[in-house]
Amino acid sequence: MKREGGCYCGRLHYVADGEPMMKGQCHCRECQYITGGAPNLFILMPAGGFRYTQGTPKAFARSDLDRPVTREFCAECGTHLVTRVPGLAAVVLKVGSLDDPSLFGSPQMAMFTVDKQAFHQIPDGVATFERLPTH
Repeated sequence: MKREGGCYCGRLHYVADGEPMMKGQCHCRECQYITGGAPNLFILMPAGGFRYTQGTPKAFARSDLDRPVTREFCAECGTHLVTRVPGLAAVVLKVGSLDDPSLFGSPQMAMFTVDKQAFHQIPDGVATFERLPTH
């Protein structure tokens, strides 16, 4: 299935082809910074099916970590689009950047609940993990 999206100001646009590998929400402190305090809703999509069709994102990776992720976002409006994890053949696609966020449906899991804030909500019946799932 093809998913399309982009940034708030319209300078960046992407296409993500393929079936979702996972749908989740992340409560880690790092994601709280990126979202402005909420959990990060994401779809894990095959990296080979992802491409920018308009514009080039700005990329950021922390220099003080051994294996930092790379976050790609619009340099103009700041919208976060994807995260790339070293060694993972997938992109972590931010649900809010989809042209049609309703395609997300609901998460299959919630992770890094160890950092969950009291005001974060996890839907009933969703598997939860204190950190990364191990299976």
